[in-house]
Amino acid sequence: MLNRLKRPRRVVITGMGCVTPIGIGREAFWSALHQGASGVRRIESFDVENGAVKIAAEVRGFDWESELSVKDRRHVPRTVPLALAAAREALDDARIQPGDLTLAQRRACGVMLGTGGGGLAFAEQHYEYWYTGEHHKASVYIIPSSTHGGLSSELSMQFGLRGLSHVISTGCTSSTDAIAYAAEHISHGRQDVMITGGVDAPLAPGILAGFNLMRVLTTEWNNEPGRASRPFSRDRSGIVVGEGAWVYVLEEREHARERGARIYAEITGYGATCDAYHRVRLEETGEEPARAIALALEEAGRQPEEVDYVNLHGTSTILNDRIETRALKLALGDYAKRTPMSATKSQIGHPQGASGAAGIAAALCAMHTNMIPPTINLDQPDPECDLDYVPNEAREGSVRIALCNCIGFGSKNSALVIERMKAEG
Repeated sequence: MLNRLKRPRRVVITGMGCVTPIGIGREAFWSALHQGASGVRRIESFDVENGAVKIAAEVRGFDWESELSVKDRRHVPRTVPLALAAAREALDDARIQPGDLTLAQRRACGVMLGTGGGGLAFAEQHYEYWYTGEHHKASVYIIPSSTHGGLSSELSMQFGLRGLSHVISTGCTSSTDAIAYAAEHISHGRQDVMITGGVDAPLAPGILAGFNLMRVLTTEWNNEPGRASRPFSRDRSGIVVGEGAWVYVLEEREHARERGARIYAEITGYGATCDAYHRVRLEETGEEPARAIALALEEAGRQPEEVDYVNLHGTSTILNDRIETRALKLALGDYAKRTPMSATKSQIGHPQGASGAAGIAAALCAMHTNMIPPTINLDQPDPECDLDYVPNEAREGSVRIALCNCIGFGSKNSALVIERMKAEG
């Protein structure tokens, strides 16, 4: 069944769209990355006066109502308009107009999204309605809109796409895995085009309290939000929760060439492993995240010395940053210290299941602007985190091959390799 193609088809990225805490739209996001802007601020979407954590990376200035009809606005979670806006930009960027597609083309175009929280914040809101006697505010679609599976269907229905419509939820690695699975469907000839990426909006009082119970959130920077997310800095103290959507159009390479599409990059390698260790904590050796990286490089046919840039998971927790550093040293050997790396979460917080898709956007930025995004707030070097994290300011640099790394709850690890264009042959 899986061997009907003598040779896997090559998969490229032809469209990109994003709605983020540091900018809405691809160009705004890239510009803010270069400037070292922080999207972390005091939370405005709900009252945090009595909460231990008062900050997050919210998407500000987003006209979510324009993405939905009036009748739909009370029936879907925030993840839906975020994903729709990013997908619209990606399709437009790829010069694909869904309304112009034939039935056969609609059937050859699928959706594969990654999310960690999906509609969890929507569900929390409805519990509040029920427990405060405001049942009349509840949506009749509370079940499909609160569960993850309906998220991709919202895009499929909006754009009339008849191909597969799936949601991948593997914690923080969700969108990395979704992009890889979308690429595999194209590579195996099941679809010609895929709308893929990640979206998350895990901002609600109960969700924030739950994260805080695990002691993974920083509580020390409520008065200086822009300095709160500080991966690899010795004085880091925890995650800042974020939200956003990063969506891409993937195509079979010849399909893209035939229609004259601009090609951002080719997806050439993917690796995934599990520490099988703990619900939240990482196993100290870093062996399994290193193996995921090695598998991705092996599939891409690349050696460690060929990697020009690494986008790191970089959550800003003591444990994660230390172990990720160890994993990169295991995977890249002596080349780890020579390879520039950066943690996008220093600027956008931690958007949970959308993390991997955000990392791809930062890597594409480096590839197409010849500027490597920084890791901001890296003020005090940690002796155990001693790689080149491109501290505080963007740096000029040519990037042809990028590695994007993710490490998630449940001991999950995933890595992707993308290239400006792999050599023929």
